[in-house]
Amino acid sequence: MTAQGFFVTGTDTGVGKSLVSAALLHACAGLGYRAVGMKPVAAGADQIDGVWCNEDVRQLQAAANVVADSAWVNPYLLRTPVAPHIAADYQGVSIELPRIRDAYEHLAALADVVIVEGAGGFKVPLSATRDSADLAVYLALPIILVVGMRLGCINHALLTAEAIATRGLKLAGWVANRLDPEMAAYAENLTALRMRLKCPLLAELPHVGLPDARLMSALIVPKRLTELIGSSP
Repeated sequence: MTAQGFFVTGTDTGVGKSLVSAALLHACAGLGYRAVGMKPVAAGADQIDGVWCNEDVRQLQAAANVVADSAWVNPYLLRTPVAPHIAADYQGVSIELPRIRDAYEHLAALADVVIVEGAGGFKVPLSATRDSADLAVYLALPIILVVGMRLGCINHALLTAEAIATRGLKLAGWVANRLDPEMAAYAENLTALRMRLKCPLLAELPHVGLPDARLMSALIVPKRLTELIGSSP
């Protein structure tokens, strides 16, 4: 099969994109697909044994069942944990979309499914002239939206869905990730989103102290994921 890619974005930063991306990789592998993750731009790194590493990238690599060159999985590793365009400026780096697409194509040649995790929210800047939405358009991938379930999530989710549609991209599915265990009217908010987001709810993730992507993958509805991928492994 030709590799199917998905671009994972969120209603904000810190809503669980990395958790969901890794869970999707585990779920795809469990269904028999060759699955690999990609974090085109990662901001925030630590040195481990003299090598700069990003925790989100490590999580994606651990969840994949395809071994790929780190330079393809993460073309741009920025050391400062701030917005990517600022981190890139600090480091004297220019984020180039063709380089990211070249890395994506290498990954797509190795796998059945490529899960691409965006940085921050859908329109977080990558440079003075480009943002994460431009990257999603450049890669021409369907979008999976991670909704951080907390006060304000309906507005954030619908605005993001509108921005995705404005860019001519397909919102393929969404995941509800409960960030606030005390969120008022949680069920009513979830129902409102299910009515308004015109795509499948792939999973509803509960609030846990230390979420485990492998365990969370069991909550992804297999039939819905298989339908999104569109071909048998």
